Amino acid sequence: MNPQPLGSTARDDVPAGPPEPSSKASRWRLAGALWLLGLPGVVAVVWALLPPLAANAAMFPLPLWAIVLLSGLQTAVLLALAVGVGVWLAPRVGLKAPAVSAWLAGQSVGPVLRAQWLPGVLGGVAGAAWLWALSRLAPEALKPSDPGSAMPLVVKLLYGGVTEELLVRWGVMTLLLWLGWRLAQRGQGRPGAGVVGVAVVVSALLFAMGHLPAAQAMAGALTVPVIAFVLVGNTAFGLVAGWLFARRGLEAAVIAHVLAHLLSHPLL
Repeated sequence: MNPQPLGSTARDDVPAGPPEPSSKASRWRLAGALWLLGLPGVVAVVWALLPPLAANAAMFPLPLWAIVLLSGLQTAVLLALAVGVGVWLAPRVGLKAPAVSAWLAGQSVGPVLRAQWLPGVLGGVAGAAWLWALSRLAPEALKPSDPGSAMPLVVKLLYGGVTEELLVRWGVMTLLLWLGWRLAQRGQGRPGAGVVGVAVVVSALLFAMGHLPAAQAMAGALTVPVIAFVLVGNTAFGLVAGWLFARRGLEAAVIAHVLAHLLSHPLL
């Protein structure tokens, strides 16, 4: 039984959008479009890693170009897996990328985005305020001694705002929701609020945990204050992005994530 899309019967202000891709060709088109959408973020983050990799090139058994190529390929493959999982499972649990789907179907994207932009903007403003507040509370170990060493804005926008949403929300959260739906409801009906809530929370925690390696590299050690700061700070925004994805679609979460970085960057 195919579940109804989340919120589709309870909210008249959300347009139904294009039908979810059912044929193999349409699913491949959606997967390709989403993968290409996340690819610039992969390139941006690998490019940002070039200086530190070059500075430590003598430590690696492979030449620098091979390290860079393998790093990019690894992330691109993970992105492809996340996109594939989402394309395969999202329609079963009512999750969507409505704007991209409308574009691929040759339909007008405007009406779909109009239902997403305001929640996305509100989430982005809240996220920017949260990032600014966190910057005032950050442990000393996480405050860079050289502001010029901070992650470039283009990486935050392309990788953080787009690629991470494809990896975590479209891939991981969709998989978690599908698993919860299968286990708790035996794949029947539309996923209940509790199942959706668990998927949002767990994916937000995993999103936060994914930032621990970078925090360790910056701080030198994962102390209790560093771990608590990273987990609390990133989980909070992960909850916002997950809720936007569940209620409004992937693009709303992307808008919020991009805007949070864009608005907070001059303040940090």
